[in-house]
Amino acid sequence: MLQSPHEVRNLNSMKQPLLALLLVAAAPAPDPAALRATITKLVAFGTRHTLSTTTDPKRGIGAARHWVSGRMDAIGAACGHCLAVETIGATVSGPRAPAGVRVEDVIAVQKGTGDPDRVVIVQGHIDSRVNDVMDATSDAPGANDDASGVALVLEAARLLSREKFPATIVYAVLSGEEQGLWGGKLLADTAHARGWKVAAVLNNDIVGNTHGIGGEHVDDAVRVFSEGIEAAADAKGVKQQRAIGGEDDSPSRALAKAIVQVASADKAIGLDVIAVRRPDRFQRGGDHIPFLEAGYPAVRFTEATEDYDRQHQLVRTENGRRYGDTIEFVDFPYLARVTALNVATLRQLVRAPAAPADVTIAGALADDTHVAWSPVPGATGYRVRWRRADRFVWTDMRDLPASATAADLPHVNIDDHFFGVSALGMGAESLVSFAGVPPRPAPGATK
Repeated sequence: MLQSPHEVRNLNSMKQPLLALLLVAAAPAPDPAALRATITKLVAFGTRHTLSTTTDPKRGIGAARHWVSGRMDAIGAACGHCLAVETIGATVSGPRAPAGVRVEDVIAVQKGTGDPDRVVIVQGHIDSRVNDVMDATSDAPGANDDASGVALVLEAARLLSREKFPATIVYAVLSGEEQGLWGGKLLADTAHARGWKVAAVLNNDIVGNTHGIGGEHVDDAVRVFSEGIEAAADAKGVKQQRAIGGEDDSPSRALAKAIVQVASADKAIGLDVIAVRRPDRFQRGGDHIPFLEAGYPAVRFTEATEDYDRQHQLVRTENGRRYGDTIEFVDFPYLARVTALNVATLRQLVRAPAAPADVTIAGALADDTHVAWSPVPGATGYRVRWRRADRFVWTDMRDLPASATAADLPHVNIDDHFFGVSALGMGAESLVSFAGVPPRPAPGATK
């Protein structure tokens, strides 16, 4: 019997989220004390400027990277050497490093057991700076920008390395962000060279402060930035995205929506997600941008309110006003909640199958819509989603078995709705692939 288009759940769809929530509830929570210990250690290196010393065993970015590598090794040893830790690097030059500098990223790869080429990356940058971007010697504690992101990455590795997943997780600590997003570019290039099928990038940059420059205090929300029009799209791709109304449903925007769902489903995390519909803060950028330019889904996590006196500042007091990114201004319970949201999102992404490809719709000049997609290896089912065309979030859905590659939605008008399809498996849902239109046959081609 054909289901009503507004019957949004069947027995299988009810079991899938329930299983996911039970698994999340049983998982250990991030430890604020562990996050504090990591940031305390990173601050103790004095400066982690990209151009700072790499030979001093106690000061500078070289010593800091060496310590992070050792922490990743220790985490890997605790899980039976489940992490492959390595340092990747390249010599880069530019306006902020005219003589050239060796940029190195420390990464730990937790290889998937079923679909290891599908990769999810969680990252933060280790380098810090003061007002003068070329000042590589002054103390630059960088407690929040971005030791908070590095601490989050290491804590995520500690927690998730205890489990096994079908897809691969890459835990990445990047360098060169402040000098030109060079560590992000290095890792994006490495992903391409190694043939990784990057399903998502979670970039965490400035995620530990709850006090804003205007005096506000926000400890129950986090911003997630995502692109709409795809940076990697050519002119034809941009035109097509606009023609089908897909500006709010790029792969990166789908990732942001998935994070909203994770936060809404797990109230214990205690965070509302402010899904900001732009790639980054106004006229600013981060290490997710090189991934967007390479065509990979990527978002940026940043605290809900920022204190600019704590960013890129020499530690000092002027006229009774304190400046500097020091550890006393990090809210560790809040950072633990942002870490928990990352961990829960990572767990869902690497347990779910890949997102469906070639999702198309048909139904012009009709009252029904036909949705079709290519099969996904390992999927136990599919979820067809739709919403009214003036809305941002999906409102209706129908679950179908693994054998399905199409669905008919009677009385759901194609002109008035947007459509997408996700794959289901292991109690988790993939990102939603937005439905477009099938390519037109070439002139003279046989229909």
